[in-house]
Amino acid sequence: MALQIGDVAPDFEAETTEGRIRFHEWLGNSWGVLFSHPKDFTPVCTTELGYMARLKPEFDKRNTKIIGLSVDPVDNHKRWSNDIKETQGHAPNYPMIGDTDLKVSKAWGMLPATLEATCDGRTAADNQTVRNVFVIGPDKKIKLVIVYPMTTGRNFDEVLRVIDSLQLTAKHKVATPVNWKQGDDVIIAGSVSDEDAKKTYPQGWKAPRPYIRIVPQPRP
Repeated sequence: MALQIGDVAPDFEAETTEGRIRFHEWLGNSWGVLFSHPKDFTPVCTTELGYMARLKPEFDKRNTKIIGLSVDPVDNHKRWSNDIKETQGHAPNYPMIGDTDLKVSKAWGMLPATLEATCDGRTAADNQTVRNVFVIGPDKKIKLVIVYPMTTGRNFDEVLRVIDSLQLTAKHKVATPVNWKQGDDVIIAGSVSDEDAKKTYPQGWKAPRPYIRIVPQPRP
């Protein structure tokens, strides 16, 4: 079954380009992004891996660890890294999981759990469902799932935007409106009564409708 928001992220042990890890232990008290790839040496994924390496300082600022996954062996990942650096200007600076037995892909609902196979002989088309982005919170629960087709490169700037929203709304009883970005106004959560909202926002709020209560973004 596919993972849903609120599910505990499946734990696993795996070989990566930075050594063997146990996922929950590796994540620690950080947020995390796991993004998966159907095959090494594929064009769209090459651009994605390079861009994610360039963005890593932004994830670091948000206490968010990055980890990639591909069904090919770690040695292939390392060879692919050279191509990524030469063509994109940045080599992966985060671990890449070698999911050769497909266990992680199956545990995370990206391939059928009943599939009896390894990466040997499988093509990118066979693994086209392994094109996901997961955001995991420090509580080890899934906060976001996005699944992309093979022909569409992922928007990792959007993933950063969502993490900003998730971290803000985890700390304050607010929600973020359409196309929100850092510094924009936010909406008081529906779970907060007007009486309680007045305690937090004594200056009041804008309310084009009683159920839409707009306030400036709370300070961190």
